[in-house]
Amino acid sequence: MPEEELNNLARIGQLDQVPFSAALLRKLLANAHTRLQDAQRTDNSTETRFDCAYTAIRAVADAALHAQGWRTSTSKPGHHQTTIACLVHTLGVSPATVRVLDALRKQRNLSDYDGELVTDQALQECLQQAASLIHLAEQQLQALMNKNTL
Repeated sequence: MPEEELNNLARIGQLDQVPFSAALLRKLLANAHTRLQDAQRTDNSTETRFDCAYTAIRAVADAALHAQGWRTSTSKPGHHQTTIACLVHTLGVSPATVRVLDALRKQRNLSDYDGELVTDQALQECLQQAASLIHLAEQQLQALMNKNTL
């Protein structure tokens, strides 16, 4: 059960419970869209495009967690990995897709921290995964995004 899994992550300090905000959910998904648009700009370097596409993926994962009333504990190491792994529970993403997304996370770390160049294949995969996740999130979270906040 997804709720049980998320509660377990909270018990070990990986997730923090937060109040739901439709406005924040919309902002996170808007950020994902903006980052994907930036990633599609061919005048940006491959590394910049990859980083923007990866950030779009992470923004969707953050939005999906927020929709469930959670956020990752940023004081703990591995919060990006936790956010991506939670997609199985928050959006019903397959474990195989999560493995692909985690490989992209690792590539982003190699690029950012070791100066490793991003291949065009990795960029294309990241762009495709970001677009697919945004579409999935919008389908599943539409009612929450439309929710009025008083």
